[in-house]
Amino acid sequence: MAKHSSLSIRIVEGKNLPAKDITGSSDPYCIVKVDSEPIIRTATVWKTLCPFWGEEYQVHLPPTFHDVAFYVMDEDALSRDDVIGKVCLTRDTLASLPKGFTGWAHLTEVDPDEEVQGEIHLRLEVLPGARGCRLRCSVLEARDLAPKDRNGASDPFVRVRYNGQTRESSVVKKSCYPRWNETFEFELEEGSTEVLCVEAWDWDLVSRNDFLGKVVVNVQRVRAAEQEEGWFRLQPDQSKNQRAEGNLGSLQLEVRLRDETVLPSSCYQPLVQLLCREVKLGTQGPGQLIPVIEETTSTECRQEVATNLLKLFLGQGLAKEFLDLLFQLELGRTSEANTLFRSNSLASKSMESFLKVAGMRYLHGVLGPIIDRVFEEKKYVELDPSKVEVKDVGCSRLHRPQSEAEVLEQSAQTLRAHLGALLSALCRSVRACPAVLRATFRQLFQRVRERFPGTQHENVPFIAVTSFLCLRFFSPAIMSPKLFHLRDRHADARTSRTLLLLAKAVQNVGNMDTPVARAKEAWMEPLQPTVRQGVAQLKDFITKLVDIGEKEELDLQRTLSLQAPLVKEGPLFIHRTKGKGPLASFSFKKLHFSLTTEALSFAKTPSSKIARVIPTHRSAVTCQVLPECCLALGSPQLPGEGGSLGPPGRQESRILVLEGIAEILSGSQITSPRFLKVYISDDRALTMANIAYSICSSLLESSLCLAWWCLPVIPALGRLRQEDCQFKASLGYIVRPC
Repeated sequence: MAKHSSLSIRIVEGKNLPAKDITGSSDPYCIVKVDSEPIIRTATVWKTLCPFWGEEYQVHLPPTFHDVAFYVMDEDALSRDDVIGKVCLTRDTLASLPKGFTGWAHLTEVDPDEEVQGEIHLRLEVLPGARGCRLRCSVLEARDLAPKDRNGASDPFVRVRYNGQTRESSVVKKSCYPRWNETFEFELEEGSTEVLCVEAWDWDLVSRNDFLGKVVVNVQRVRAAEQEEGWFRLQPDQSKNQRAEGNLGSLQLEVRLRDETVLPSSCYQPLVQLLCREVKLGTQGPGQLIPVIEETTSTECRQEVATNLLKLFLGQGLAKEFLDLLFQLELGRTSEANTLFRSNSLASKSMESFLKVAGMRYLHGVLGPIIDRVFEEKKYVELDPSKVEVKDVGCSRLHRPQSEAEVLEQSAQTLRAHLGALLSALCRSVRACPAVLRATFRQLFQRVRERFPGTQHENVPFIAVTSFLCLRFFSPAIMSPKLFHLRDRHADARTSRTLLLLAKAVQNVGNMDTPVARAKEAWMEPLQPTVRQGVAQLKDFITKLVDIGEKEELDLQRTLSLQAPLVKEGPLFIHRTKGKGPLASFSFKKLHFSLTTEALSFAKTPSSKIARVIPTHRSAVTCQVLPECCLALGSPQLPGEGGSLGPPGRQESRILVLEGIAEILSGSQITSPRFLKVYISDDRALTMANIAYSICSSLLESSLCLAWWCLPVIPALGRLRQEDCQFKASLGYIVRPC
């Protein structure tokens, strides 16, 4: 049994933001932080004070998180981005709202003294004496302090206040995980109501010291218990006057917290068997469980229900049958061909999720080169005459203003080239399309043709396929390539406009160039010859796509039943060094990994060729979970380890031997460490250990700081040679764009 927490986040829009640029506008974007850790960045909306984002995210995070904060920033090209304001929602606030927080929230000013994070380890004791009792405060260490200096660290020290007396600790240079082990004593007066205040500060030589947070302890509680020890979360300074709200604008949010208890898989087997039996029987069966699920599912959670059902049937090898059942139910209640699969029904949402699960690599192969070219060229493209910006062209001395007609013609040529390249790549990708997608599209094509026969509905089966392939898959990926992992960053204003116009053209091709689409935006007319040619190309592509023989389909059924479900995929950041100094972010090598229950594969990018495939059962990894005080990233020497090259024999540590990857997925044998040390025997085990950490970080209650030691055996010397191999992965939060 495990506990999971997740946040459904929708950042809708902002209004009445202050102007931060000299043009009287701003270039706003949002950053989402969980306990001061940034996990989400939205796209930048250029030159506006009322931005619309409409971005949705599903965030899986530790159940012990405290708050989620939304920062509205103004992007600047030449200087540091400006902070406009923030909205902070605590975990308790979200837990008290079963339906979540929905509405407008006023932005408040960001005070550096309120931007605190981390915890401090204290031991408090009341000591009796002949002259009276004494209060002893032992400041042991701190962790995850906010970096206040340019080097990405701080120079922390502690200031302890009680009953008008102040004591200070020594300064620990360049560390966010300092260790002091210093003790302070105060005379304890009878009946005193004073509190003990422990403040953490960042020492600065020239400027004033930076506040890192504080802990206020009730001395009477300590006196009653005589001793208290533990980790205390640092809190901001609440003594300042509250600033007025409303003058920084507002942010519309939809945030919902879900705390779940997941039982062992055996508890869900009766439900799984019932669902599988109904899908196998299809519309011929007596059960009506799938229609009941669709009717009782609200619009807000339909996407989540569709995704979970799809993953369930993918694991059971019944994804195609499940989607076919949904297609038949949708067609049975649709009388007008023009509205087919245009609503947010369970069939539409399930197919949309299916494309993201099974077709992401295919999407990268088709769209990747075109998207990269658009980002690299950064050409000014505009077809709407009301939005054209006339610019100078030519040499610095012999320049002339470019006319509106020239801008429009040049833009049309650029878009025609991009659209033509995209359609050509799509037409060549029939064999590259995953077989499971081809079989599903074939089933959809046949069901629609049976429901709407005749020459008057000749294009309806093609539109049914393109409504998913183009309108719900390719077009959203073109408009937001970062959300589909096609790019690492959001596009700038010029590139965003080019991508938007290209996505509109793809939508027109997917709609089979209907008169309604042409009349809606007449300024898209220059692309019509390419669109009409693209419609013919797309129909030919779909005809080949759904042309699967019986033998090939039988082989496909066997492949689907044996297909290993995806456990996790995403970026890895790896660093190998023999030095023991602090690590710089630029020294990490980025790879993309994909882990199933049978094998691990990794490549340079999601769309590049797989560099290596490793069966998970061939590597064994020994993990040692150490106390939280033992290791900080960039400081590989462990206390008490001395010169020993082998694993230290610590009684409080636990050894986990992982056969492949299965044991670490359970999470039941793993405590909640801050740091994890892994001893490995070869490069294959090293790679498996890296993946184990990435998965482990999403299961534990807090993110991990991690260091790996590679210990290859040297038979000639009969001893171990230690080579430092430090590894840094993404945050312990899994973020999935919806």
